[in-house]
Amino acid sequence: MADIFELTLTLDLLDRFSEEELTELRWHLGLGPEPDTLRIVTNFPFVVEDEHGEPVVEDHPEPLLGRHDEADKTGGVLMSALIRRQDTRSGAWALTSRQEIHPDDFERTGELLSWLAAKAVDAHRRFDDGDVHLGWIRFCEEIQPEPLVVRDGAVVWPS
Repeated sequence: MADIFELTLTLDLLDRFSEEELTELRWHLGLGPEPDTLRIVTNFPFVVEDEHGEPVVEDHPEPLLGRHDEADKTGGVLMSALIRRQDTRSGAWALTSRQEIHPDDFERTGELLSWLAAKAVDAHRRFDDGDVHLGWIRFCEEIQPEPLVVRDGAVVWPS
């Protein structure tokens, strides 16, 4: 049994990106090259062994929502898309992503998702509790997905 979750985002975003942020977002979605400087998610720690066999933490940046191929555990296709809207009444950008994610990546991916939640149009916000609904998450062996929510600036991950 694998600890893999299906993550599905469907977001409409405001036009509140700098060119640098847009470049980094496209990279995270697998839609562009890695930027020279990371501003949204800045740390990608990865433990390797040095020449003496001692563990060393290095930085290995990788796109967080960038897979564009067949899913390993959840079936179907993994992909991400970001388009500029012609009619901006529903937001300036439309983002959709379907990815597989391991709980080890929840924290780092949560940084990106919390950042996206701050850019989401009001239609994603619940005014009674302030939650921002980004899409859905589902354990690979479950049928029913759960809402994927950012509450008080942090993603509420399944327990």
